[in-house]
Amino acid sequence: MRSWLCIIITLFASTILAQNHTIYLLSGQGSDERIFQEIEWDSTQYSAQYLPYLIPERGEKMIAYAKRIAASIDTSRPYSIIGVSLGGMLASEMKTFLNPEKVIIISSAKCRSELPLRYRLQRYLPFYALVPKAWLKAGALVAQPLFEPDRKSHKETFVSMLKAKDKRFTKRSIRMIMNWEKEECDSEIAHIHGNNDHTLPIRRITASHIVENGSHMICLTRAKEVSRVIHEILSH
Repeated sequence: MRSWLCIIITLFASTILAQNHTIYLLSGQGSDERIFQEIEWDSTQYSAQYLPYLIPERGEKMIAYAKRIAASIDTSRPYSIIGVSLGGMLASEMKTFLNPEKVIIISSAKCRSELPLRYRLQRYLPFYALVPKAWLKAGALVAQPLFEPDRKSHKETFVSMLKAKDKRFTKRSIRMIMNWEKEECDSEIAHIHGNNDHTLPIRRITASHIVENGSHMICLTRAKEVSRVIHEILSH
């Protein structure tokens, strides 16, 4: 009996010790932790923890917001950061002041130059600032299926995530993106991107891993492929 108990305790302790690497997850502007719901993790090696967003302060810059969100990261243990869309931009900023083992961004940009021209121009011509907060949120519900039609496979989830967003978060996070100041693209960041992404077109992006015919929604619509790539990156 004692021998079996010792074996069980040893196995349990081994599992806990193996899970000493935390993966911190950052969602996109119009999503939440559900964007990662179909990503497959090796639970014997990693534990995944979602970092919830705060409402950005008025005029808050991306780097300052990244530091506020990063305050929840336990840097005393091995960790990596995975971010989707806006979350990838925040992860890119976090790498400038943190020391994660890996940073993986999905359907995102590593620096300002990878943003499409229509985003970068609004730093100087901020048309979005003239649009009421409620209209911006409603506009996202209309634009998303037009720009990324493959999201129909998870339509209810995408609609629910958008509707759950605070209107202040939507408008202030748009401002953060349009006014993003990060100039240097870090080549050490692993970048997974679909070559049919209409929200952040790949023509301006240097991706380390390309999902063929993948849209901006690949984290959910192409989860098996994305999971496989994530596992390859983390294991090397």
